[in-house]
Amino acid sequence: MKNFKIYNSLTRKKEAFKPIKPGQIGLYVCGVTPYDDSHIGHARVYVVFDTLYRFLKANGWSVTYVRNFTDVDDKIINRANEIGRTPERVAQTYITSYQADMFALNVLDPDHEPRVTTHIPEIINLISLLERKGVAYRAENGDVYYDITKYPGYGDLAGKNIEDLMAGARVEVNKYKRNPGDFALWKDAKLGDPAWESPWGHGRPGWHIECSAMSKKYLGEHFDIHGGGEDLQFPHHSNEIAQSEGAHGCKYVNYWMHNAFITVDNEKMSKSLGNFTTIKSALEKYPGEAIRLWILQTHYRKPVDFSDDALEAQKNALDGLYGALNRAVEHGCDVVDQDAIDAVYDDLADDLNTARALSRLFEQGKKLNIALKEGDHKAASIAKCTLKEIGRVLGVLQQNPVEYLHGAGSENVGLDEVKIEALIAERNEARDNKNFSRSDQIRDELAEQGIILEDGPGGTTWKRA
Repeated sequence: MKNFKIYNSLTRKKEAFKPIKPGQIGLYVCGVTPYDDSHIGHARVYVVFDTLYRFLKANGWSVTYVRNFTDVDDKIINRANEIGRTPERVAQTYITSYQADMFALNVLDPDHEPRVTTHIPEIINLISLLERKGVAYRAENGDVYYDITKYPGYGDLAGKNIEDLMAGARVEVNKYKRNPGDFALWKDAKLGDPAWESPWGHGRPGWHIECSAMSKKYLGEHFDIHGGGEDLQFPHHSNEIAQSEGAHGCKYVNYWMHNAFITVDNEKMSKSLGNFTTIKSALEKYPGEAIRLWILQTHYRKPVDFSDDALEAQKNALDGLYGALNRAVEHGCDVVDQDAIDAVYDDLADDLNTARALSRLFEQGKKLNIALKEGDHKAASIAKCTLKEIGRVLGVLQQNPVEYLHGAGSENVGLDEVKIEALIAERNEARDNKNFSRSDQIRDELAEQGIILEDGPGGTTWKRA
């Protein structure tokens, strides 16, 4: 098993990872609130932590990965009221949408994918424990709040004290709270909202309590790694720490990992600013693996700017890698360059340095192209195997090269494969007969239809533009 280092958001330094249980890792990542199609910022979160999951498993760790759905929330209720559907139907619609997006991005399913609505008893039990410990209180309006003054380390994750956090946060004015920063654990029912019976009457959970309850169920009171976007450091993750440690009296999480934002023209991408791009709209223009390459080309703790030029560059790079694999289709795959694989693992063990790991992926692509050009079958076989293995850990190059290059799922777009192959055969015959005018004409006709030809030692291959 490979030792690795993580930048811990709580301590603000890179630390050597030490598991709570030898050989085992508990990993929790905050999931989506399904009230709309997920945007490209969500893609970054789940691609980053999917890569971490893949790396840990590839190195022999036994990983329990939990990623939740917040399927009851003000945003879902508001959306349901806007479009005249039930909150349950809205949540399920966008959970299905999200799962399709994750599949397209080669994001593996977690080991557990709990929903708030199926864990109400666990949430009620945790709130009851907090109430018995004297850190939660029921207010006159029927809501139950967490008293942040009862937790001395509140705000440490965000690197601020309570006074600074309250001054910088948009805290709802509420006369029923003891302190302006107190947050809701349980909300009294409003007419028409989803609600459950509880010791405090008919109501529903607040946002933050769910992750504390569900992580406890699947990973225990104390686990290894908690991840999410950096916008969750406060208040969500700060509140999780206060809830869990206030209830159980032990450390909640050893290592906190937060990825930086995706920006547009150097401004944070967000739905509130209206500058977001959905994953689905990006997938209409670029393969999921190209989006994944674009995300992984930048270290997860650095912001990355979204642009069509950047994604187009990664699509072209992906086309090149698949093209090389396609030209090497006749070569076996028995031996890998273990030194190259180990180097990638070393990169990922250094706080998930995907940018450096990707450079080694492209290095293998170059080696494969050179070996194919020189007719070095052994070198081509090793480079091919190594390229595919690095791709497996990074979650790319997972398709059949021919299907990728021919545009799997694009059979009804433009020329069909039979017609394309017939034109290529005619072009080859024209070239054999030195009829270069007809050969060029066929190439141009195919290019107009979005079909790109590549002539190589093994013959002519093609791909859809």
